[in-house]
Amino acid sequence: MISSQRWLAATLVSFAALWGTASAQVVTVAGVRYDAAMPLQGTPLVLNGAGIRYKAVFKVYAAGLYLERKAGSPQEVAALRGPKRLSITMLRDIDSAELGKLFSRGMEDNIDKASFSRLVPGVLRMSQIFSEHKKLSAGDTFTVDWLPGTGTVISVKGVVQGEPFRAPEFFNALLGIWLGERPADWKLKDALLGKTAG
Repeated sequence: MISSQRWLAATLVSFAALWGTASAQVVTVAGVRYDAAMPLQGTPLVLNGAGIRYKAVFKVYAAGLYLERKAGSPQEVAALRGPKRLSITMLRDIDSAELGKLFSRGMEDNIDKASFSRLVPGVLRMSQIFSEHKKLSAGDTFTVDWLPGTGTVISVKGVVQGEPFRAPEFFNALLGIWLGERPADWKLKDALLGKTAG
């Protein structure tokens, strides 16, 4: 009886240690660390994938996509109703206004004209957010969160930027920059969807 209890106790301790190790795992992409799991709005999220955005041969930024559960396609990502986060860390200095324009173009490239027209006010406000920062330097981070009941929240260097973008369509269009039919970087799309290593 005592040996059974000891065996059970040892098993539970081993399981707890393994669980702690798994939950503490970190994925490193171009020197940027992404935790394998993180909480957002009280919901535990898992790292779906992480990778690098290249422009020609240059590394521009690292990106990691967090979801409530793993998803292997843009449709599966869109179907998830819980919180979502895209976390981006710059790997080189970039003019923020230029980044805002690239994001606007990326949204426009991945939705029809009528849908884009409805989102123009939000797109302009997003561009303004980045323009106000003048420059993002290597190591600077910004996040794009979808929070159910709140909307899309953009944070730059850990600071929330203005009011949330309420329309769910805005977040989906924004995510289309990376996961759409004409993504900014095909390899990054595959990495965010967990199909390739960063």
